[in-house]
Amino acid sequence: MTLKVIGSGYGRTGTMSLKLALEQIGLGPCYHMVEVFKNPAAPDMWSAAADDLPNADWGTIFAGYNSTVDWPNATYYQELAAAYPDAKIVHTERDAEDWFASTQATIFADRGPLDLDAPFPRMLSKVIAPLFGGQMRDKDRLISVYNAHNAKVRETIPPERLLIYHVSDGWGPLCDFLGVSVPEGETPKVNSREEFGAEIGGRVAKAMQ
Repeated sequence: MTLKVIGSGYGRTGTMSLKLALEQIGLGPCYHMVEVFKNPAAPDMWSAAADDLPNADWGTIFAGYNSTVDWPNATYYQELAAAYPDAKIVHTERDAEDWFASTQATIFADRGPLDLDAPFPRMLSKVIAPLFGGQMRDKDRLISVYNAHNAKVRETIPPERLLIYHVSDGWGPLCDFLGVSVPEGETPKVNSREEFGAEIGGRVAKAMQ
């Protein structure tokens, strides 16, 4: 099994909705941060990848998956695009101000200092926090990094290999880009701030311990 789709969008840009959409159209299982919570070995695998990118064991990390979205993989979309040259890149985006507000209410909410002896916080400190200089609640910094990331994706991925995607775009652009039939019903739209708090926030809190 090899990756057919790589999501380059940062977390809180509709990545969970994209995960479910890809699985619905036959391009799953799809890796997402929630998969890290399911596999106790995953945080250390990602930390090892961050420590030695040229020798990252992507095959082991993504064993059993046909696609991947969200963090941790979004940090390494360029490396993954090179490792899986036939994969298509789907880049999820949303308004920068909305994205920042969403991160502060969910994934970047203040949960106190990281315990770097624990696998999940150690992974975050290597894979995500460095993108923002560890300043996860600095609005200007986060939005600047977010906008720069979106621009770099456009600069580094060939246009024929890249889809800039908003969840509100629906099935049409996604299915056309991936060459699959449009399924019945609307595209998934999940993991709102309220749903995050009820379903995923507890997993994050537990993983931080």
